[in-house]
Amino acid sequence: MTREAVVSGQFYPAEKDILLKDVTGMIPDGDKIVDAIGAIVPHAGYMYSGAVAGAVYSRLKSKTTYIVLSPNHTGYGAQFAISSESWHTPLGEVWIDGELVEAVMKNDSPLSLDEEAHREEHSVEVQLPFIQKTSPEAKIVPITMQYGNISELKVISDAIIFAVEDIGRKCVVLASSDMTHYECRESAKEKDALAIGKILDLDSEGLFDIVRNNNISMCGVVPVTVMLMCANRLKAKKAELVKYADSGDVTGDTDQVVGYAGVIIH
Repeated sequence: MTREAVVSGQFYPAEKDILLKDVTGMIPDGDKIVDAIGAIVPHAGYMYSGAVAGAVYSRLKSKTTYIVLSPNHTGYGAQFAISSESWHTPLGEVWIDGELVEAVMKNDSPLSLDEEAHREEHSVEVQLPFIQKTSPEAKIVPITMQYGNISELKVISDAIIFAVEDIGRKCVVLASSDMTHYECRESAKEKDALAIGKILDLDSEGLFDIVRNNNISMCGVVPVTVMLMCANRLKAKKAELVKYADSGDVTGDTDQVVGYAGVIIH
């Protein structure tokens, strides 16, 4: 089975040549390539957040596998859902790392094999053309996440790291997330700075708490928390803010913006 693209022609171009040209144009020449453990990339339409995502992908050393953690915006499917299908975009097929999926599922965690959670969800899909451009042979492990508590998220991060170490996979953990939604630029920037501060401190629980306590509408706080837990288990030393922007940079409307942060963990 193949998970077909559902937001091509909406979030990004549906025509192969146009999509490839657009993605290429959004990825600057990476002068400081990083052997990253993790990263945060936004998932809005490319006209809004593509430059932030491209800035991150331009810095990432190519890996054989990308574990892509995303929020579940639709509410469909399992609370924590891993996909075992191949995925299709206008640039072609992206294959699942079946060995790593199997290794993750051997560990006791809340993760379920569930395609329904991924069927209409855009936040993994929009990462794939960037991965296809920068790492054409790479495979993926897509995982969607609804709300969870810290204990559940730690168990999931443990399952991921146990699996990665067990089979010796060279991979990067991507967390797909936008930041504050539909607040004025000043408020969004202030709230996002609080969250980004915890991310740069590699403080997974601090991020989880500060988002909850300050009503920060960061849709991917759960996947970012898990990514940070994984990064800490893998002895991450530094988090780097690559680029921050908001939708007002494109629309000119600064009264109701969505924030986008690109971060690399290494």
